[in-house]
Amino acid sequence: MTQAFRLTALLGLLLNGALFGFFYAWVCSTMWGLDAAAPEVAIRAMQAMNASVRNAVFAPAFFATGPVLLVAALLAWRSGQRALVAVLLALAGLVVLCGGTGLTMVVNVPMNEALALVTEAQIESGAAAIWAEYSAPWQVWNQIRTALTGLGLALTGAALLAARQAGA
Repeated sequence: MTQAFRLTALLGLLLNGALFGFFYAWVCSTMWGLDAAAPEVAIRAMQAMNASVRNAVFAPAFFATGPVLLVAALLAWRSGQRALVAVLLALAGLVVLCGGTGLTMVVNVPMNEALALVTEAQIESGAAAIWAEYSAPWQVWNQIRTALTGLGLALTGAALLAARQAGA
């Protein structure tokens, strides 16, 4: 196993774990907590969280995981790894790109942007309906992207195990 492959694959594993963990935390705590709060509080908190997530700490996990895994797949193939290693990493990269980054950009981000446009007057007059219309579908799509990034993480781990078993 070349040093470049090792480092890239491990970076992909780390980034994938961070992304999966981020989505997973929304599944098992954040949204449940917001659903337990008053709807007007939940809306304002979600608006603030959505605005704050666009930052340099989160960006590498969100934008780089898929590409790093695809580069790791290419390096695995070029360094003479078993074909299985390259295929698993390529699948992981594609799953994360489509199911993590792509799904977020196509579904969750537009929902978040629509919520960001909700005014104080709208919150005061209909917070319960606004939150109910937002929270349930947002959570379904978040659970899907969580499962898919979890699959990407499992595929990445399986690729590293396959490379290790091959003695690389």
